Amino acid sequence: MRHFARRLRADTGGLALLEFALSLPLFLGLGMFGVEVAWYAVTSMNVSQISLTIADNAARMGQTGSSSSTKTIYRSDINSIFAGAAKQGENIDLLRNGRVVLSSLETLGSSGKQTIRWQRCMGLADYDSDYGPENTNESSNKSFVGMGPKGREIRAPKDDAVMYVEIFYEYQGLFGDMFLPNKVIKQEAAFPIRDDRDLSQQVANDGAYDPKCDVDPPGDKDDEDCLILGLICALKL
Repeated sequence: MRHFARRLRADTGGLALLEFALSLPLFLGLGMFGVEVAWYAVTSMNVSQISLTIADNAARMGQTGSSSSTKTIYRSDINSIFAGAAKQGENIDLLRNGRVVLSSLETLGSSGKQTIRWQRCMGLADYDSDYGPENTNESSNKSFVGMGPKGREIRAPKDDAVMYVEIFYEYQGLFGDMFLPNKVIKQEAAFPIRDDRDLSQQVANDGAYDPKCDVDPPGDKDDEDCLILGLICALKL
């Protein structure tokens, strides 16, 4: 028996395999953690880029009439911007897991006081703007001084507008919440409008669907081909 024990102690034939078996869980865990962190960073960057794209496109949107160089914003303009954002966010399933809030920050007449003149949304997630709904204004709400982080709020110039975008995205980890907790990624972006715009009539009705934030849109949310602007078949209306 002692002879067998000495032989067993001296046998190193399976040492490498044993070391590999013991170290594999550690290195596998570190590798999975690295992949999770990288995916979170990429997702956060994607959401940020989408918010910038929406704000930039919203600042450029509008159509000029035959007798005026002032641009008018139509429902179809907003639908087109949202459809583009939906396409850009396909790889992270933005429509199912997120909410986009587009606000037009303007001034109240000649007073210079700030107001959210109009607001439109897309996405299935249930989130509201952190700064208030449509028609929130500085006259009736003294705490509303603009949009943006406290102390660094953005204010629209007099007789002008700023397109402000908020995106709420419900991040779900590749490995569940094993390494990172599931959390809401919030990104914001703002661009001043680029051209003269008719600010008197808000969003003009051209017969297209109006993606208001407080109205449940029509459509079949189980129809993948129709999932363009949250619950609606925007490209088919």
